Amino acid sequence: MKSNIKYTNPVGVSRYTGLLLILPFIIGSLVLTMYPFAASFIFGMTDSRSGEMVFTGLGNYRSLLSDPDFIDSALVTLKYAAILVPLKLAVSLFIALLLSIELRGIGVWRTIFYIPSILGSGLAVMIMWQFLFTSGGLVNQLLVLCGLSPVSWYGDSRYSIYIIVLLRLWESGSAMLIFLNALKGIPREYYEAAKVDGCGNIRGFFRITLPLIRNAVFLNLVLQTISALQEFSAPYMLTGGGPMKSTYTVGMLIYNEMFRFGDTGYANAVSWGLFVVITAAVAVLFRLTGRLSEEI
Repeated sequence: MKSNIKYTNPVGVSRYTGLLLILPFIIGSLVLTMYPFAASFIFGMTDSRSGEMVFTGLGNYRSLLSDPDFIDSALVTLKYAAILVPLKLAVSLFIALLLSIELRGIGVWRTIFYIPSILGSGLAVMIMWQFLFTSGGLVNQLLVLCGLSPVSWYGDSRYSIYIIVLLRLWESGSAMLIFLNALKGIPREYYEAAKVDGCGNIRGFFRITLPLIRNAVFLNLVLQTISALQEFSAPYMLTGGGPMKSTYTVGMLIYNEMFRFGDTGYANAVSWGLFVVITAAVAVLFRLTGRLSEEI
């Protein structure tokens, strides 16, 4: 028996109204995301250094594994991420813990700590950062006051990467907000009950706070890892990849191959190599955090 019930929805009488409303988003995703994504892989199979685009198959992708520039830049990028991400999570969580205390005017302090993330890697910020780490800059002056020897931040390959790490630590506002939102969602009754049982602040942090904000920790871990592996602007403007390519990230390699050497095909191949590295890193994080959640 055929039903006489007519399908209706809040925005119209047609069953295709919802599809029509999201059609601009679908078209935008196909044109601005999926097409460039697929075209990048195809361009990676070409060579345009001679001025004409020549199809080379998978030659560019195979050469990645034997290219010392790609291997060295990938190692620098992984080293940078391994240093930055744990430090950024620890610093942003510590700041979030301080800012979660309800005091008069705490909103002003939350705004102050978030401002560096808004400023980002602007030219003015980069110029300020360059002067901070010059031989006679403020950082070296503070080291001398503490009885330590000044550091050649731009001339010593052992320390140059920490200029970029410190800049990104200064921009911990976005990670701090995610932690702060998670901390505000923990009922205060848990801590009050723990104090009755003799649980101190440090033990409460590891037994109550960390387990309850583990989703925020994982979210920040993934987002900050992806951001660190895509690093380009800070080393490009601060160190130029030096000294001795100690801050030469994969992002800088892609930029140089594309705009300095004009090798569009190899630049796209390198970008896919970076995509594989990021995918592998995120997959490892999912596996490790999944095991950790099961143990908790």
